[in-house]
Amino acid sequence: MSDTLEVVPRQATGSRESRRLRGKGLVPAILYGHGEKCVELAAAREALEAVVRHGGRIVDLKGAVREKALIRELQWDTYGVRPLHVDLLRVSKTDRIKVKVPIDLKGEAPGHRSGGVVTLLVHEIEIECTPDTIPERIHAQIGGLELGGMVKAHDLELPPGARVTHAGDETIVTCVLPAKKGEEPAAAAAAAEPELIGRKPAEEGEGEAAEG
Repeated sequence: MSDTLEVVPRQATGSRESRRLRGKGLVPAILYGHGEKCVELAAAREALEAVVRHGGRIVDLKGAVREKALIRELQWDTYGVRPLHVDLLRVSKTDRIKVKVPIDLKGEAPGHRSGGVVTLLVHEIEIECTPDTIPERIHAQIGGLELGGMVKAHDLELPPGARVTHAGDETIVTCVLPAKKGEEPAAAAAAAEPELIGRKPAEEGEGEAAEG
């Protein structure tokens, strides 16, 4: 689902003009892509913030241009409060684009009831999909997560036709016993890692040598 964003043409560029626009409550923008010329635009700050606030990525531009675009990059002020500039990439329904989407947990892990601590290790993941199928967030199902278990990238719920752009065996969620008093937290987390099989003795020697 896409949002509507009203845009107006920008007659001039440069830092002075950008400050003037921001003073009027507008955010400078540039639209590019699909081999067409770049178009200098501006959008109302409040409207842009409203789109970003609820996780919108695709916008239907109205006003100076009428196109569908992806919010490719958003520059913020030093405090991360106000947007300073936005890059818009032209897209069509058939384009396959790469976007980063936040991950959240869904369900209750049986391992948690057994005393384990459920930890979300990766908070967002990059996927490739069409503009109309970009989800606001991706769910990591933990309803079957037992003590010592984990959820991998390939276990995530993705929209039809979407795929994770990197290794599907990346660990997203773990469920391990809490660290005992005086024990390093990493030691407890290591219990959830699979054992290395067939490791060469020479490699172990190299590790000891490095420590020395």
